[in-house]
Amino acid sequence: MTIFSYFLISYFLGTLMAGYFVVKFLGKKDIRVEGSGNVGARNAGRVHGKSSFILTFLGDALKGAIVILIGEYFELSPEIILGGLGFAILGHVKPITLNFKGGMGISTFIGGMLAFEPLTALVIISGFLLFYPFLKSFTFAGLGSFVLIPLSFYFLGIQHIVVLISSVLVMIVIFIHREDIFERLDKRGVGK
Repeated sequence: MTIFSYFLISYFLGTLMAGYFVVKFLGKKDIRVEGSGNVGARNAGRVHGKSSFILTFLGDALKGAIVILIGEYFELSPEIILGGLGFAILGHVKPITLNFKGGMGISTFIGGMLAFEPLTALVIISGFLLFYPFLKSFTFAGLGSFVLIPLSFYFLGIQHIVVLISSVLVMIVIFIHREDIFERLDKRGVGK
């Protein structure tokens, strides 16, 4: 498999929006015009309850995991595989199938990172439990826990290029959430 075709497949896998299908099937609604209009797990839960949140999260996480597993099956290098995850996140955030209006990429990122290195689960959970008491925000604690992923890779002795690429992916996910971050900081009066 060529790198180009891998990245292309990764992007198109990313465009398969679980939230759109789950809410359409279970709730007979178009998630794009309900709630926040976002097709991710949080809005799916807001629009149609916990079951839709869980199914959407799992569906979107599965996309990330499948991209990693395809890369491993074809024995691509770890840095290319993480690049594929980046394209899957891009597909999720800017899906050509839904006029480039997708989700925020969290579930796809988590699913991909867990498939890439299962110990990431412990890092995310531990980081969340560490940060939440201080930050009092699921969003901030979750994003903060992602910052620990490249650090854990470094201490596990994983190649430096993988540490670098995973750092870039984390920064991209945080950047995607910039409006949410600024909105929450504004509500707290930070920077005033």
